[in-house]
Amino acid sequence: MTALILFASLVILLCLGTPIAVSLAASSIITVLATDVLPVISMGQKFFTSIDSFTLMAIPFFMLAGALMSSGGISRRLVNLCKALFGWLPGGMGVVTVFACMFFGAVSGSPTATAAAIGSIMVPALLAEGYSMGFALATVASAGVLGCIIPPSAVMINYASVSNASVGALFAGGIMPGVVMGIFQSAICVHYGIKHKIPRTKFNLPQLGKAFVQSIGALLMPIIILGGIYTGIFTPTESAAVACVYGFIVGKFVYRELSFKEIYNIGLSSSASSGMIMFIVAAAGLFGFMMATESIPATVAEFMLGISNSKIVFLLLINLLLLIVGCFLETTAAVLILGPILVPILPLYDINLVHFGLIMVLNLTVGMLTPPLGVNLFVASSIQKQPVEAVINKHLAKYIIVMIITTLIITFVPEIVMVIPNLIA
Repeated sequence: MTALILFASLVILLCLGTPIAVSLAASSIITVLATDVLPVISMGQKFFTSIDSFTLMAIPFFMLAGALMSSGGISRRLVNLCKALFGWLPGGMGVVTVFACMFFGAVSGSPTATAAAIGSIMVPALLAEGYSMGFALATVASAGVLGCIIPPSAVMINYASVSNASVGALFAGGIMPGVVMGIFQSAICVHYGIKHKIPRTKFNLPQLGKAFVQSIGALLMPIIILGGIYTGIFTPTESAAVACVYGFIVGKFVYRELSFKEIYNIGLSSSASSGMIMFIVAAAGLFGFMMATESIPATVAEFMLGISNSKIVFLLLINLLLLIVGCFLETTAAVLILGPILVPILPLYDINLVHFGLIMVLNLTVGMLTPPLGVNLFVASSIQKQPVEAVINKHLAKYIIVMIITTLIITFVPEIVMVIPNLIA
């Protein structure tokens, strides 16, 4: 009965349009008041302890670092470097968009920030080169999700907080899947360029050298972040703080594109975004505490084992579940809700925590491109002030199919995820 009240109240609140964080917290409190299963005061304590974590401190730091780099001229220099590297290919500007999102994702850790920062530069450029509006918006929306996969990733930090997986191992595990997905997306762009006979530019080595020199400041940031983590110089949380300092120095004193007024506004917007995410984390921690109290994870484990003892069947069911959930729940909330339920089941099927974390992230990022949630659809459509329907087209369908194929490959070939973490270990 307690579990029924918990999930029924959550579904009702979400259907009424209540924000996710409020729905999670309210459904937990309603359940306590209705069943008297726990003292009400324990709710406040758990709400605080859910975010009382050194690991979670990395999220606001990485968000601030990404905002500093976005406003400090980093995105434009990364785009120029990608143009020099890949602009000569068929569909070269599309490939540039994909790789620029990969590089910027290694700075921001946010799919929406990646789509917005790169899209504001690349969508007008794509249109000027003869690409259709539908293709340009679909490419930016799809490539933007690489910001969630390429490390650092705020979603991976949230997964680490509920699974006790190593943040550094998760970051390392995300490199190869992000590269594989980027290559597949680039293949779609090359096919589009050949089919529509988009004019190509010649490879220019001096231009590449100039673009590389100008982008050194941007390229050093992920090297400092990831290199510091993997060499043990600092923790992921400390690396996020270092990234903030580095982003400020590069934007203000190297590229000289950050004014103190902009820094103030960046601080305000980053604080608001961080507060929103941490409120979701706290509310999800409260909801997870209620699930653990009612032994819901154990019940789900027994149910899954009752369906099949096969690891393959389990992974297929999990992929299907996560794809559906991603369409309706924001990625962070989905990880924080489903993580405590699914992680205890993994030892029964001998599934690695890091591998499963990437399975979760890859599946849930597909939801950023599918209605009704589809966060990146709205970000991409706002770039040219188009209706969201302009992004939902046959090109987007191709990107989604490619993402699902990539996810299945990663699911059943775990070596792709684990090769770099194992080498580092």
